[in-house]
Amino acid sequence: SARRGGHQNPAHMGYATLGAKLALFLLASTSVIVMLWSGMGQGVLSSRVAAPSRLGRLALLSGRSALVRPSTRLLCGSTETKRFVHQTRHRQPIYAEGERVRFAPSPTGSLHVGGARTALYNWLIAQKEGESKFVLRVEDTDVARSTRESERSVLGDLEWLGLEWDEGPFRQSERGDIYKEMAKKLVDSGHAYACFSTEEELEANKQKQIQLGQNPKYDGKWRDADADVVKKMIDDGVPHTFRFKIPKGEVISIDDKVRGKVSWDAEATLGDFILLRSTGVPVYNFCVAVDDALMGISTVVRAEEHLTNTLRQILILKALGYTPPEYAHLSLILGQDKQKLSKRHGATSVTQFKEEGFLPEAMINYLSLLGWNEGTDQEIYEIPELIEKFALERVIKSPAVFDMEKLRWVNSMHIRNKEIKQLTDLIKPFFESASPPLPSDAKFLTLAAKMAQQRMEVLTDAPDIARDALQHPLIANKDTNDDVKKIIEGDEGFGEFAAAVVKEYEAGSFPEPAAEDFEASFKKWAKALGKTTSRKGKGLFMPLRVLLTGRTQGPEVPQQLALAEAAKDLEGVVALEGRIHNIRQAFVLSHA
Repeated sequence: SARRGGHQNPAHMGYATLGAKLALFLLASTSVIVMLWSGMGQGVLSSRVAAPSRLGRLALLSGRSALVRPSTRLLCGSTETKRFVHQTRHRQPIYAEGERVRFAPSPTGSLHVGGARTALYNWLIAQKEGESKFVLRVEDTDVARSTRESERSVLGDLEWLGLEWDEGPFRQSERGDIYKEMAKKLVDSGHAYACFSTEEELEANKQKQIQLGQNPKYDGKWRDADADVVKKMIDDGVPHTFRFKIPKGEVISIDDKVRGKVSWDAEATLGDFILLRSTGVPVYNFCVAVDDALMGISTVVRAEEHLTNTLRQILILKALGYTPPEYAHLSLILGQDKQKLSKRHGATSVTQFKEEGFLPEAMINYLSLLGWNEGTDQEIYEIPELIEKFALERVIKSPAVFDMEKLRWVNSMHIRNKEIKQLTDLIKPFFESASPPLPSDAKFLTLAAKMAQQRMEVLTDAPDIARDALQHPLIANKDTNDDVKKIIEGDEGFGEFAAAVVKEYEAGSFPEPAAEDFEASFKKWAKALGKTTSRKGKGLFMPLRVLLTGRTQGPEVPQQLALAEAAKDLEGVVALEGRIHNIRQAFVLSHA
């Protein structure tokens, strides 16, 4: 509007500049006000923000709502984690078109097999639907046992597995105001009440019920107490909890996606249970119910040990006016002895499996099979296949048995599917930390990866396989190893064959192990040797293996020789020259 016939009107320029500056000032001021205002309600889920999706749903940033994309990294405590923060004054749930699932670990230790499987199943559901979200929630209300160190460990294990979350992590310890507000809402609506019973009174009542053969539960002493009396006691600072009032005659039923229909008679099963402790700290089931509602969780997939918690959580949700999510309770994971999997069965934490050389994709593959099967005999899956084929309807309610040998086999299959460059990168840390030391340069690692790939079950096997290949235990094994002795003693011409191998080396006919085409050259040379010694097949290659490696089994002979040549300057390594010397000492001189 400031242009006239290609020229700028100075007056208009002035007004335009002033207007632009004013607009920028107002925008900046509004942003600051929104940020300050929003900060007061951080961690609360917005009713004004449409649930975000991979397609980029509309985010309403007006008023006190603010949205940070899940790709944004913010400092959360002392650890850098992905956060998806909803900030609002309201306590209303998110409404979404796709599935919203969650994984809610308690940071009281490492991420174990059962928790990893639960996280995986939830993650697979979220990947399957384009509008779905995988929410990470840290249930750290157990102040005595929860630690940030444990939280970092669990989050690190999830990231190593590749189970990236879309929203969170949300910490329950940072949401105390929300729980107190919801407890007040329940009190105001008549669904909860203050309880002033002391620990001594509660214990005495419990023992009395046990003696009478009754199910111990709260006797309801303060359930219908006079409101004025309650108010005065609160005003006087008398310690108290807040209890949920169990509805008379209430029956709660769910159609569990794994276990089928489950029902509870609430009044017969429970007494009025605590929502807030006398310290003001909310109890586990109350936090879970509130968070599932406000985070818009549509399906709760968790271990069957939480099935009994479902009754309390649904009662709370209904009292608050929220529709309960659907539920799927996964069976236990047992050891080979059919007892619940524990440390006595060996490695059970994700960190341990990582340190022992398991691949994350192999762990994902195996964990998916602990309770799920698509109805075929297929056992090896790539992650995209799992995303496509996984369905809760195919999860069985029978306990799954953790089989370490099966896991090692699955891992070996994934190792064999790796490109050599990928495998080289994967085994490098284990060579760098090997004791005694092993080379970890690119050439040596590439040779080691090629040699060990078909023989490894876990990545930590690679240094052991390489170390064996660098040795030449011929002189010791010819007298002590039954398999080696059998080959030597069962071959009348073994000494003559050994002399022929030494003669080939001394004549310069033996291929150079450091050459790029050594493997092909070795096979060509061995075939020619067979003709001159009238040997073929096993009669040629087994004596040749024993002579050049000192063993009857192991990786391909030329691969071992090439690896030893690459590390010949390392103390204790027996390269080709040393091996020929040992052959001469053991057979040629004695034969002569």
